[in-house]
Amino acid sequence: MSLFTVGLTGGIGSGKSAVSERFAALGVPVVDSDVAARTVVAPGSAALRQLSEYFGAELLQADGSLDRPRLRQRVFADLTARQWLEQLLHPLIRDHCQRQLEAASYPYALFVVPLLIEAGSALEVDRILVVDLPEEAQLRRTLSRDQSDATTVKAIMASQASRSQRRERADDVIDNSGSPEALDTTVKQLHQRYLALATKHARTSLGSA
Repeated sequence: MSLFTVGLTGGIGSGKSAVSERFAALGVPVVDSDVAARTVVAPGSAALRQLSEYFGAELLQADGSLDRPRLRQRVFADLTARQWLEQLLHPLIRDHCQRQLEAASYPYALFVVPLLIEAGSALEVDRILVVDLPEEAQLRRTLSRDQSDATTVKAIMASQASRSQRRERADDVIDNSGSPEALDTTVKQLHQRYLALATKHARTSLGSA
């Protein structure tokens, strides 16, 4: 990617959305792979039709949209189904995000990828920003917002990189266990850092062109 790109990641319930919303409020283009994941399975899409054929029509809600909590329960209980789902959706999501990043017009972009660490070198970003939160808080926050049960959420957490693995790979870490005001301050500080890094990146790219 020629545009300086910050990869934002963190475990389920860590507060990635709260962080990305603050960057967006500062004018930073935000490309969210979770939003892309919902877009590529929108009602009427070829991907949703394939999902319905594979898992059954019971995964569709009354309005024709995908019942994501039910799908989540299905795939985390069935490795084969999970692998099939990933092979179907990952290329679609990646292409969708790539087009958005290429269209961005700003010194840098924020690319929100929950499984960025797990993807290894499959996704190219210039810097990794990790939102960190104790696992007990992750579980509590996820249960308060989602329709999933504790068993499913714990299975998701177990399938993801550990806190220590994410922190080891991080260039920057946001401790999201504090107040909203503290998060505001941290994001503003990082924003200034990224603007400076993006400027340096642009100069380097021009110099090597």
